[in-house]
Amino acid sequence: MGLHALFQPLAIRSMTIKNRVIMGSMHVGLEGLENGVEKLTEFYKLRAKHEVGLIVTGGAAINAEGSGGLDFMTIYKDDDVERWKPLTSGVHDSGGKIALQLFHAGRYAYKALTGKEPVAPSPIQSPINPDQPREMSQEDIERTIHEFADGAKRAKEAGFDAVEIMGSEGYLINQFVSPATNMRDDRWGGSFENRIRFSLRILTEVRKAVGNNYPIFFRMSGLDLIKGSTTEEETIRWAQELEKAGADVLNVGIGWHESRVPTISMKVPRLHFVSVAEGISNNVSIPVVASNRINDPRDGDRLLQKGTVDLISMARPFLADAQIISKAKEGRFDEINTCIACNQACLDHVFEGLPASCLVNPEAGRETELTINSTSEPRKILVVGAGPAGLEASRVAAERGHKVTLVDEKGEIGGQLNYSKRIPGKQEFFETLRYYQVQLELLGVDVRLKHRLEENDPLLREVDKIILATGIIPRIPEIPGVNHSNIKTYRDVFDGDSVGKHVTIIGGGGIACDLALYLREKGVQTVTLLQRGKSFARGIGKTTRWATLMELRQQKIRMIGRIETYKKIENDGKTIVFQLDGEEQSITSDTIILAAGQLVNNKLAITLEKLGKNVTVIGGAKHAFGLDAKKAIYEGTIIGREID
Repeated sequence: MGLHALFQPLAIRSMTIKNRVIMGSMHVGLEGLENGVEKLTEFYKLRAKHEVGLIVTGGAAINAEGSGGLDFMTIYKDDDVERWKPLTSGVHDSGGKIALQLFHAGRYAYKALTGKEPVAPSPIQSPINPDQPREMSQEDIERTIHEFADGAKRAKEAGFDAVEIMGSEGYLINQFVSPATNMRDDRWGGSFENRIRFSLRILTEVRKAVGNNYPIFFRMSGLDLIKGSTTEEETIRWAQELEKAGADVLNVGIGWHESRVPTISMKVPRLHFVSVAEGISNNVSIPVVASNRINDPRDGDRLLQKGTVDLISMARPFLADAQIISKAKEGRFDEINTCIACNQACLDHVFEGLPASCLVNPEAGRETELTINSTSEPRKILVVGAGPAGLEASRVAAERGHKVTLVDEKGEIGGQLNYSKRIPGKQEFFETLRYYQVQLELLGVDVRLKHRLEENDPLLREVDKIILATGIIPRIPEIPGVNHSNIKTYRDVFDGDSVGKHVTIIGGGGIACDLALYLREKGVQTVTLLQRGKSFARGIGKTTRWATLMELRQQKIRMIGRIETYKKIENDGKTIVFQLDGEEQSITSDTIILAAGQLVNNKLAITLEKLGKNVTVIGGAKHAFGLDAKKAIYEGTIIGREID
């Protein structure tokens, strides 16, 4: 597949990009770390080296009050010009081009992070921010407009090839455009023409500051997904006015951070929101960028072939695989480490104030630390367990030149990822397993499935080091009657055991919630979740937990929390008796399933250590509490590098 449409160059004023792929803006939080500019530079250089058409940085605050936090880029100080020159030079030396995004958070800015009172067109507090913003005065508005222009001028002086004005995702400019957040009755609010005035003035002043030959992108909201916000008709008119005001490219964003509609999680189908960008493109003559849930270059090429948009934007896919575009250009599609849109190490990290990385690629954001060094003394390595930790340990060790044998008693690689891939909306995990399968074959890892390792196994005599990644086992809670043969664990069910039409699940964490959704899709009529705690879906990241809870309610899954005591299970394992609000209650169902936590699966590790073997335990075999695929893969990548 040639991807001819994808690899067409495009001239935008004085800049020509070599293909139609933009690495979309995302805040990665590296700039706030020690040697942050160096870390951020290496992060972008690696992507530039591998054929991306244009990189757009994370948002660079145009003033202090509009910053996203201490670890965000800034462009409001003259020192910022010199600060970012190594970044632009590094990208250029790597064969790439880079644009700076001009950013103001508006009412999304946190006072605790900026030290400044947040501002907005109207003093309406966001549901995701504890601070009520101050309404901007006429002087504030004029000053901010010119600060956008000053930031653009500094970006040009720092060597950036273009700028992108952030007018989407519910940030300040978007807040002015929307009637849901702009209640002003002056020339900056009220009518549609007044509400878009702020964005048009910014665009006009930025053009004056950078000159006629310098490219200006505008990131506009194509669909707010906020009740009472900008209409589709108004959005089209806004796009047309932005074109008249001098925008060179319209990059279409979807949704606000406070929207209660998923826009970028794996439960959103691929290309789901492309039609929004296509609708805008039909009404303007300048290039339009489609974004959101585009994670396969082949999908992007098919979209571009239609001629309905001019560029595609992928952000998180460049975290998952820095080489995604060069691999696509060479036709190595099976070797791409596909973004699964889990959000666990990228957006969830950012909302926790941590640097962004990637669940499937822990090297992302750690380019100066997690390098691959070939071994000078290849060793024979035995990895036991083909779950995420074992797969990554095997991959890295083999890439370094060690001879690796990977064994697992199951008939397929993946461990508990094979459960995850069956959950409605989580089929992207198939991509991760495909990636590892291909990598193990390319690297010559000897994979032995359906192989149960015993203490007298001949493999143990032939290896220099053993890595135990045998994973976790379900925890069996101490409830009288829990050992009845009719009671099942979540593993039993995912492995194919049948259940009845009415099911009770003991547990309310991530696995229990996934199991409940899986069973409903399989036709189970009623599912009840029981747990001691109050909050369900614990352990699921902030950016996706709310969507999981929403889906549980939509599927009419009953959730009973705050259980004081599980008293007993009776009636041949079908009735569970518990105490709630001081009263004894019971639920009878066809099947009771245990999904109340995990324990380490370290029996083999103990046996091998007693035999004096050189064993390193990782993943669930080491610690079950708080374990997830992100931590498991990270541990695998570390141990793969530490083998000497």
